[in-house]
Amino acid sequence: MTAGSAGLEAMDKISVLGLLVGISAIVGGQVLEGGHVLSLVQPTAFVIVIGGTLGAVMLQSPFQTFTDGMKMGQWIFTPPPLKPNDIIARVVNWSHMARKEGLLALEGQIRVLGDPFMRKGLQLLVDGAEPERIREVLEVEITSYESQLKAGARVWEAAGGYAPTIGILGAVMGLIHVMENLTDPSKLGAGIAVAFVATIYGVGSANLVFLPISKKLLANVQRLICLREMFVDGVVGIATGDNPRIIESRLQGYVV
Repeated sequence: MTAGSAGLEAMDKISVLGLLVGISAIVGGQVLEGGHVLSLVQPTAFVIVIGGTLGAVMLQSPFQTFTDGMKMGQWIFTPPPLKPNDIIARVVNWSHMARKEGLLALEGQIRVLGDPFMRKGLQLLVDGAEPERIREVLEVEITSYESQLKAGARVWEAAGGYAPTIGILGAVMGLIHVMENLTDPSKLGAGIAVAFVATIYGVGSANLVFLPISKKLLANVQRLICLREMFVDGVVGIATGDNPRIIESRLQGYVV
């Protein structure tokens, strides 16, 4: 959990900047070497690399995992909202209510919670479940939630693994085209261009797009899991009768 969690609710500017810097470095290097920018634009190579990579990822992934991964892609620019301080304030308020009026006084709070996970935790607390039982039930759900999110993030990691190989495949296809037209020099240039640009697309997309996206998604997953673990710690603290100040101090330790 980071101190800049609130800033992650808006556009993640460093993702945009990183993507622009990476692409600009490659295009700028091409220009500095005296090459033409348009020589990097090869629709055939793009179709081979991106289409082949997409097909390979779809083949290896269950449908739900693949769709989850695609939906998580938006987190690169608009990460999920993280509000640790709001959760801490809410849990501390519950702690005060429980000490003054008893756990049943929290029953009215369940209906106003939009997060099913938080509703379940508070319901277990109101029902008088033992602290260790509350932790056990909620941690099982956290584990399942974490596994689902990580599987979605690894869809992008898989794309990063396949793309360079598909790029080499595109290069070989381009060279085959060259060999088939050795007697016609006018057609050699297109084949050679596809061969080299396909390799650039494969390696470039893997290392500038797919793998970085995977790492950033996993970092966001870790933040979400940390948020849930913090909530569990707070609810268990209420169940054990800890002082609200102690609960607040302990939860603040999650916000670095």
